[in-house]
Amino acid sequence: MCRKPVTIRLGYSPCPNDTFIFFALAEGRIDAAPYRFETLLADVEALNQKARRGELDVTKVSAHAIAHLLDEYCLLRSGGAIGRGCGPLIVARDDFSMDDLRNKRMAIPGRLTTANLLLRIQGIHKGGSIEMPFDRIMDAVASGEVDAGVIIHEGRFTYPSRGLKLVCDLGEWWEGHTGLPLPLGGILVRRDLGGSAARTIEDGIRRSLLYAWNRPEEAWPCVRSHAQEMDPEVMRRHIDMFVNDFSADVGDEGERAIRYMVEAACGLDGLPLPQRPVFRDE
Repeated sequence: MCRKPVTIRLGYSPCPNDTFIFFALAEGRIDAAPYRFETLLADVEALNQKARRGELDVTKVSAHAIAHLLDEYCLLRSGGAIGRGCGPLIVARDDFSMDDLRNKRMAIPGRLTTANLLLRIQGIHKGGSIEMPFDRIMDAVASGEVDAGVIIHEGRFTYPSRGLKLVCDLGEWWEGHTGLPLPLGGILVRRDLGGSAARTIEDGIRRSLLYAWNRPEEAWPCVRSHAQEMDPEVMRRHIDMFVNDFSADVGDEGERAIRYMVEAACGLDGLPLPQRPVFRDE
């Protein structure tokens, strides 16, 4: 007797790294029975807020947001974004230092983004932070609407074409400060789905990534159809930078980095340290 499929509401971003990882799962290229996935693609800050409202069963979120969501969700070990040399960048029109920007207007891609948390952990900027969608920030900096901005995703590769200059690589700062890789985002699963479901979904995400690694030509149409930046070379560089061994399994080093960031977020956001396990298998 066939088991009735269970629908899982799955959220991830339209960025090339996420669509590369999740395409096989979303398109039914791998068997994740008894689960079928109803997908929602949205900017990561929108996903952060949807998770806060409990609207998704499984979702990509910013590493910063994890600290706010552990009552209802736990973290999976596959599908996230952790790495080296891949952090948010602070850019401006002029050759500013961080001290020059101390009291200036800074665009950020959302309050719960890891980019904003890194800016606050570094602690130099004390001026106003203006939230806007990540894909508006470079234009806002170039036009003078803001003095500088924290850019993420494909902006890392394209900001010079907008005439912008690098002020600070926050990922480089993090690595020098902590000695750890930078956790940018992770995949959360609702605790009330249960441990068996979490293990099956985690395994499905890992197999989806392995499918894409083994058959990249099949993943490419999905990646291309959703990418904000359509230049093929930028999409390839994006995947190469943000999809790595940590995406398949966070490992011990990735786990240490996540715990460090969650504790930093709790301290800056006035939250108690997590009372529930961070990872699904603890």
